[in-house]
Amino acid sequence: MKTLKNIHPLGWNIIIGTIFGRMATSMNIPFLAIYLTKVMHVTPSMTGMIIAVSSLVGIFASFYGGYMSDRFGRKTILLLSVFMWTAVFIGFGFSQHVWAFFIMNALNGLCRALFEPTSRAILSDITTKENKLFIFNLRYAAINVGVVFGPLIGALLGASESTSLFFIAAAVYAVYGVTLAITFMRHPISKEGTEQTTRIAMSEAFTVTRRDKLFLLTLAGVTLCSFGYSHFSATLSQFYSLSPDFGDGAKIFSIMLSLNAVVVLIIQYPVVRFAKNYSPFLSLMGGNILVSLSLFGFSFAHHLSMIIVLVVFFTIGEVLLFTMMDVLIDEIAKPELKGTYFGAMGFTQFGNVMGPWAGGFLLDYFGVTHPAAIFGTLSLVTIIGIPILFLAYKKLLSKKQKMSAPVSTKVVL
Repeated sequence: MKTLKNIHPLGWNIIIGTIFGRMATSMNIPFLAIYLTKVMHVTPSMTGMIIAVSSLVGIFASFYGGYMSDRFGRKTILLLSVFMWTAVFIGFGFSQHVWAFFIMNALNGLCRALFEPTSRAILSDITTKENKLFIFNLRYAAINVGVVFGPLIGALLGASESTSLFFIAAAVYAVYGVTLAITFMRHPISKEGTEQTTRIAMSEAFTVTRRDKLFLLTLAGVTLCSFGYSHFSATLSQFYSLSPDFGDGAKIFSIMLSLNAVVVLIIQYPVVRFAKNYSPFLSLMGGNILVSLSLFGFSFAHHLSMIIVLVVFFTIGEVLLFTMMDVLIDEIAKPELKGTYFGAMGFTQFGNVMGPWAGGFLLDYFGVTHPAAIFGTLSLVTIIGIPILFLAYKKLLSKKQKMSAPVSTKVVL
């Protein structure tokens, strides 16, 4: 309770806004593919391109979004992204042509690339070191609360048949932006460390992160973790819908999705309470192992009870991965480039882009009758992240030892 009282008003605004923002977004975006194919009669390949463009834009824009928050200030970039999102959702609501949906979803990815690293950098700026794990996990819980209820509301209100619900999302983000602006005025924060970063050019910021071997190793390891995680919503959904061993694969997968969200909310606090006693790198490695083994386990899950057990283990791995990631980046980032480091983590989304592609390719190549070959390969690729993360962990320990080592001095007589 004391920790809750220590949260800055702006932190509460971001957390509560995240709940309603994610709820409003997940009311619409998950149903966009269905609307495009069934109502707009867009081809599956073109629909895939429209859906994928958001992630692709986010990958390449996230670094710039984080850098801009360092250079121009968190407040400016945060408010810009939220009000841009409002306009984008209005654009979705009025869209009637394929090219319009393509542009709107590209802008959706751009807004996310601006908002995500900036909001996390603000939470880091306004939170004491001992409370950062709590605030980052509170944000993660807020995301999951929104995602639990958003799709249910969207399905109930017919999001797959109309774009009118995008106007509700626009209204939610407009209110979110206004409340943020008011909170910034009533509770002004410091200048966010921008005095120094305003003199750092984009090329310099990119060079700093590119030469940070600890960060690059972390980036590579987390990308492989994201690769493994992406198969829960991509490859598994296709596998169960196509497999002749399951009568209603879509129903089974919907149960898996709901169970995943509920388990996240139930286990997040006890898992994080345990994991906080160890390095975030060890948490990431543990999460990677659970995700990898769970993926391979789905090869042999022929009954719903076994699937449920695997979903629980997979979800524990997910929590270990994503609840500690923000804390890790906050720990290894250079203070004057914190937003840039958070933004550069967007490159890990390559795992989320390559994962579904690899899973689809393996499904086509082996067919659903050879699940061990499919999920065994995906599990093996994912677990390659373990030695990479271990190298990063050793490098962090070495860095800490050098910083804490006493400086020897010689006395000349």
